Amino acid sequence: MRVGATYLPVLAVCLLVLAGCGRNSPLYNVQESPLNAPATATMAQVEKAIVTAGIGLGWEIKPESAGKATGTLKLRTHVAVVDIAYNTKTFSIQYKDSVNLNYSGGWIHPNYSSWVRNLEQAIREEAARIQ
Repeated sequence: MRVGATYLPVLAVCLLVLAGCGRNSPLYNVQESPLNAPATATMAQVEKAIVTAGIGLGWEIKPESAGKATGTLKLRTHVAVVDIAYNTKTFSIQYKDSVNLNYSGGWIHPNYSSWVRNLEQAIREEAARIQ
């Protein structure tokens, strides 16, 4: 009996740790994804498409320099910040920072990955509209 009583607290802690891990998912980044913009697209048009795509999903997209922007999404008490790199053919979205999304060593709240996937798709759709 005493052996079981000794291991019971250890088992309880292990179960709590494992349960906490289930709430996060692997961090999703976009690496040089095809933009689907016309061959005649300019950097200014691509920047505008990225900003427009973000706005449509509630992201604030702030151009930083040619081919670089920062995206911020604020939902309730959660904040996600990403770096966006782009040219007229491809774009990337990389995790930069977050608040209340439980980021830890490449794992994050599962909603983050959904938000980034939605932004990725919206950027492709908006870029395809460039004339």
